[in-house]
Amino acid sequence: MRQFIVIGHDVPTDPDAVSLADLPGAGRLDVLCRCLNSAFFLSHDLRDNVRVWLVVGDEYAIRFEGSELRRLNPDERSTAALVRGALAAREKAIGSMAANPSPGVYIRTQSLSGLLESVADDGPLVTLHEDGQPVVDIDPSAEPTFVLSDHHSFDDAETALLAAHADRRVSLGPEPLHADHAITVAHNYLDTDGYNRY
Repeated sequence: MRQFIVIGHDVPTDPDAVSLADLPGAGRLDVLCRCLNSAFFLSHDLRDNVRVWLVVGDEYAIRFEGSELRRLNPDERSTAALVRGALAAREKAIGSMAANPSPGVYIRTQSLSGLLESVADDGPLVTLHEDGQPVVDIDPSAEPTFVLSDHHSFDDAETALLAAHADRRVSLGPEPLHADHAITVAHNYLDTDGYNRY
């Protein structure tokens, strides 16, 4: 299972503050929607071996399960509707028990710190960062969890958390990439066994 954790710094936790007519104005929710689309979509298919976590307000973790998703479409607006629907169900998430407002979409109360601890045994935790070790110098792993940020850099607290939890800090190329593009490149690296199999 490939996992991606995307930190959404400015996305509101109140679903009423999420306007589907203005996704950039909803804390750049458009960036997170593009990340979801890059993580799951193939041409005429979905990746079912992928899990994406959106960390919203360092308060909620919204989980998308590729093997269960039923209403994910390539347009950002319908993807944002799934995120907004998850936020609308946030009060049904009790303790560590997640609410499940839509097939393949779950929300639970959880900070980034708690999420990093909960995925620690799933496989290597890899921070994607432009200042990391070149990805080509690292053997591809079958089940990594990649952590990346939205349009903001990791803040000091996040940097410290990732330094404590991550197994590696990896760069995907010589130029900084948008988060959704980084997900596509990471998929390609793993799909090709480290650019060795096409």
